[in-house]
Amino acid sequence: MNTPALRYLVAVNDEEQHALWPAGTPLPAGWRPEGFSGTEDECMAHVDQVWPDIRPLSLRRRLAGEDS
Repeated sequence: MNTPALRYLVAVNDEEQHALWPAGTPLPAGWRPEGFSGTEDECMAHVDQVWPDIRPLSLRRRLAGEDS
């Protein structure tokens, strides 16, 4: 008997950090759905594509001289 693959969603926080989260499980405070879901491999491929610079947003801004 085939077990269906666990589904995940991609979540993002205010620092634009991304995480995979089991679909149907409440996200922790400070995280929101990014809009993509699928298998773990599909979600990882999506994150690799949309999040090439894994530094937090505040650090990227500070290094670029955009202190907010």
